[in-house]
This record gives sequence, C-alpha cells and structure tokens, in this order.
Amino acid sequence: MDKIYSRNRIRLPKFKGFRIRDRKNGKAYEVTCVFVIAIISLNMIINAMSPIIDKVCEDVAITKATIIANQMATEVMENYTYSDLVNIYKDSNGNVTMMQSNIVTVNEIISNITEKIQNALIADDESSAVVKLRKLYRNKAFGGHWTKCTC
Repeated sequence: MDKIYSRNRIRLPKFKGFRIRDRKNGKAYEVTCVFVIAIISLNMIINAMSPIIDKVCEDVAITKATIIANQMATEVMENYTYSDLVNIYKDSNGNVTMMQSNIVTVNEIISNITEKIQNALIADDESSAVVKLRKLYRNKAFGGHWTKCTC
C-alpha cells in the first residue's frame, strides 16, 4: 500500500535524535528538563511582574514623601504668622503703599522645612507596600497570593 491515488509516497528522512537507553539517565534527564523549564518560567514571571511592583513601590514612596512634606510644612508654619513673613507699610490715610517680604524669615522657614523633611525620611527608613496579584492578572485563581516589596 505504497501508493495513494496512484502517487508515490513521500519519503521523509528519519531523524536520529538523542535517545536515552539507560533508565537511570533517562530519569535524570527528565528531572533536569523539568527544573530548566521551571527556572525559565519563574524568570519570565519575575521579569513580567517586576515593572508593576516597581511602579507600585514608586507610588508608595511618592505618597509617603508628600504626606511627610505636608506634615512638616504645617508643623513649621505653626510658629509663624503672616506679619512675620511680610512687612506692610501704610500711608497717613491707612492705604497700603508697600508690601515687603521678610527674606530672612522666608529663608529660615524653607531651611527648617527641608531639614525636617530630610530627618523624617531618614527616620522612616523602610516602608512596605502590598501588591495583590489578582489585580495584576485579573484572575481569581491568583486571589490568595500576595507579594510585598520594600521601598
């Protein structure tokens, strides 16, 4: 039965591949292949997830820095009033003729705020952010798995 519809059969060359004759070596080869595939898969998953985790950590760091900056600015500004920042000059009729800012006080406030922000950020050495993997994959199968990153 070499002919189908009176045509010659296509003869493909036989592939002489890697064959494992020894049973013990065959198992070791299979286990090695499974580990290689697992390592490659893990590497691909980490490479796919790391930009997302980095972005979440960056957002947490920006939020934390903003909160600290607002708290320190409020804390420093409690010690000053508007009259400390600006000198108002009036004429004999009570009209404002000139407003002059007190540069020394303004520079002191700026330096106090930046110093307190730096100290607060240094004191709060590490913070953590939680990334829900189900949000990353939009799949309920990953619902119970979480990962943490330190920013």
